[in-house]
Amino acid sequence: MEYERRGSYGRREGRGFGPRRFPPKPVEIGKEYDVEIQETSRRGEGIARIKGLVCFVPNTKPGDKVKIRISRISRRFAEGEVVGAAEAKAEGEEETETEEESEEEAAEEAEAEEEGETE
Repeated sequence: MEYERRGSYGRREGRGFGPRRFPPKPVEIGKEYDVEIQETSRRGEGIARIKGLVCFVPNTKPGDKVKIRISRISRRFAEGEVVGAAEAKAEGEEETETEEESEEEAAEEAEAEEEGETE
């Protein structure tokens, strides 16, 4: 007596207990990154995110802006150590963007005034 083989017993392909694929990590071991600590973990470490990847950084608290070096990468998170304070260059770039936005707003206002004069 032979039974018909059904295969996956109702499971769909791509699901189940097979190997799961994780996307490539946006960080590399040994590289340094400027981050802002967003929250605290249960173990008391600071949590920062680099392109969505959670990074645990010991001896930090929420609001700290630090430069970290990645020491370990796991499937779902990375661990880093504090190298120093974050560079002010990133803040300077933000200020430049703000100045550009204000210049654009001024140009738009000037165009609106010109249109008002021509009508």
